[in-house]
Amino acid sequence: MADDSSGHPDVLNATAQGQLKSIIERIERLEQEKAEIAEQVKEVFAEAKGNGFDVKIIRKVVRIRKQDRAKRQEEEAILDLYLSAIGEI
Repeated sequence: MADDSSGHPDVLNATAQGQLKSIIERIERLEQEKAEIAEQVKEVFAEAKGNGFDVKIIRKVVRIRKQDRAKRQEEEAILDLYLSAIGEI
């Protein structure tokens, strides 16, 4: 087999190993936090449903609020135009 000096070394030096371990541990911690937050969001939606709110519409409102207002208004105008063109409004 040919010697490939530009390839990856078989062993990382101690500094690189420490950095890699730290990065992986941070990712794992963030993934755990993300799972915990997802569970909390699920609980809030369950609470909303229990209070008689339409969860599907709440999800839509949250999604809409994330959008840029001007972009959303432009999309709504185009949607209205298309719906009007096919006789839906």
